[in-house]
Amino acid sequence: MTHSGRAFWLRTPGRGEIRPVTLAGPGPDEVLVRTRYSGVSRGTETLVFRGGVPENQHATMRAPFQEGDFPAPVKYGYLNVGVVEEGPPALLGRTVFCLFPHQTRYVVPATAVTVVPDRVPAARAVLAGTVETAVNAVWDAAPLVGDRIAVVGAGMVGSAVAGVLARFPGARVQLVDADPGRAAVAAALGVDFALPADAAGDCDLVVHASATSAGLTRSLELLAPEGTVIELSWYGDQRVSVPLGEHFHSRRLVVRSSQVGTVSPNMRGRRTFGDRLALALDLLADPAFDALITGECDFEELPEVFPRLASGELPALCQLVSYRSEAGDGPAGSDIRGG
Repeated sequence: MTHSGRAFWLRTPGRGEIRPVTLAGPGPDEVLVRTRYSGVSRGTETLVFRGGVPENQHATMRAPFQEGDFPAPVKYGYLNVGVVEEGPPALLGRTVFCLFPHQTRYVVPATAVTVVPDRVPAARAVLAGTVETAVNAVWDAAPLVGDRIAVVGAGMVGSAVAGVLARFPGARVQLVDADPGRAAVAAALGVDFALPADAAGDCDLVVHASATSAGLTRSLELLAPEGTVIELSWYGDQRVSVPLGEHFHSRRLVVRSSQVGTVSPNMRGRRTFGDRLALALDLLADPAFDALITGECDFEELPEVFPRLASGELPALCQLVSYRSEAGDGPAGSDIRGG
């Protein structure tokens, strides 16, 4: 038995389209998932949309269920929440998260989906991949009780990091961004906010996620002697200037990268990828993370919405994509917004 679906593809850099998909029925160890929501990870996905992935990073940047190759045509994405329509009895009818692109229905191995806890609404669960990145960054940073911490860059990833760190005991956490409008996001997450010029210095730790040279420079300026910047920004094909003169050496500062593609060395051998994703979904029981979802569109609108996200016309953190038209097509179609 076959199933039909539709998928969003990047046709050429800067131009997307929706294409039909024909799916074979799932095998014994597979699931058929009907998508309820997907999310656009604005930084990475708009970089892919404009064709900004460097050639030497084409293999590294592949998403788990990507089709096609960079720069285009390519089907790309990794924040997908849906309902299992066919598969093992333990998963049938369950809401699941999967690192799958923007597609109405798909078939994947059952091991590729993670059940969303009942206390986490399906719409919020699209943030699981982003919060997973934040968890890995915090594992890399290994903050201590009472640390003075700044998160520079209140985009989707930076805000998720701030949300995770807000729960750290005794820490002073400040979210720093050039957009004063991000103060509302900081307040919702329960952390302080500051414009770059007003940020509190003498930090033990700074997490940088602005993807700008100015943000990285300010991150170094905010450090106390022997402090560390955890670099989370993905710059793609952009050149970055870093001030390694001035007081970089005299204050023995550190810049260390963090990347979600591997489990942090601080936890490797003790936590798996599955453990990390399950933890991210557990953290998403907190409604404060709803502040990261700042835009919504229907699946059919993606070809028009992506250029507006890439240009900055739509300043969304996470753009939520709804699949309302799919709700009635099949045995699991009901209550789009339920958990």
